[in-house]
Amino acid sequence: MKTRWLLLFCLIATTAIAQEVPDSVMQKIYNEIKTPYKYGLVVSPSNSAKKVDCPTVFRKDNRWYMSYIEFDGTGYETLLAESTDLLHWKTLGTLLSRSNDSTNWDAYQRAGYAVLQDYNWGRSYGLQKYKGHYWMTYIGGNTKGYEAGTLSIGIAKTKNNITTAHAWQTSDAPALTATDKDVRWWEDKKLFKSTVIWDKEKTTGYPFVMYYNANGDTSHNRDKKTRWFERIGMAVSNDMTHWKRFQTDPVMHHKIGITGDAVIQKIKDVWVMFYFGAFWEGRKDAFNRFACSYDLVHWTDWTGEDLIKPSTVYDAKYAHKSFVVKWNGVVYHFYNAVDDKENRAIAVATSVDLTLNK
Repeated sequence: MKTRWLLLFCLIATTAIAQEVPDSVMQKIYNEIKTPYKYGLVVSPSNSAKKVDCPTVFRKDNRWYMSYIEFDGTGYETLLAESTDLLHWKTLGTLLSRSNDSTNWDAYQRAGYAVLQDYNWGRSYGLQKYKGHYWMTYIGGNTKGYEAGTLSIGIAKTKNNITTAHAWQTSDAPALTATDKDVRWWEDKKLFKSTVIWDKEKTTGYPFVMYYNANGDTSHNRDKKTRWFERIGMAVSNDMTHWKRFQTDPVMHHKIGITGDAVIQKIKDVWVMFYFGAFWEGRKDAFNRFACSYDLVHWTDWTGEDLIKPSTVYDAKYAHKSFVVKWNGVVYHFYNAVDDKENRAIAVATSVDLTLNK
């Protein structure tokens, strides 16, 4: 009996150790993904009254495409841009437009993010079709204003060519809301950005794994003086349509402030979560970080330097919300840049100094 318990203890201990990514591996990942050279703004709003945000970059037919969101004072819509070199971008048009019909759950907010991308670092960055469709998740709401009213997560899809600007089919009802019967304590106010990977090995037991951030019950916060918290949690699906929460607690959070906007890639055998932090203890800015995992559930947080933080005129206030790609030996880190006047645009930083070729 003692031998049996000893073996069980050793198995549990080994599993616990395996869930932690060693410091040496974390350092190697940081060295691989760091982008110390800021190239500048690459996508700006069409006029000063608008704000752009949240880039998602993918590749098809030897060209690059970026879905991004734009706020015009009423709500969010989702746009598409095109590039041949990841540095110069041309906006093609809109993918998710507001319906402006207040009877729709997503009448005034449709902030979308293309999903089911090839998550392997430095590979194709293509979007995969499932059941004949390309897929997108989006923040939806029927209240006018910046992040106003109830915000939920919807699912959009299209059979058409993803290299052209066209209307994607949106969902008649949200997939996840803050009022669902199984809502967790940390997400009972608003749901925000989501991303989905297609894990064909079913590491979690499901092929489709969603990471999303939300804010919720402050009674669980240790510091009652801070009322704004966002945390990253998980949901899973067998069909991209029906979703259920995965475990009770968030998988990535911090004591104070925002932890949000996860994007998942895989470098060899290590899953990497790019995410942003804001208003952490002792900080008033927003910045990009990362964490690593071997099983998609237990994440080891990087404790070293920020990947991106405010340092220039165009990102003086916030430098956050990552999308990172490696192509032809160069790492490109796209992010949302906010200046002191609240102008929002999309910037890029790189692993080598490309400003020399401007």
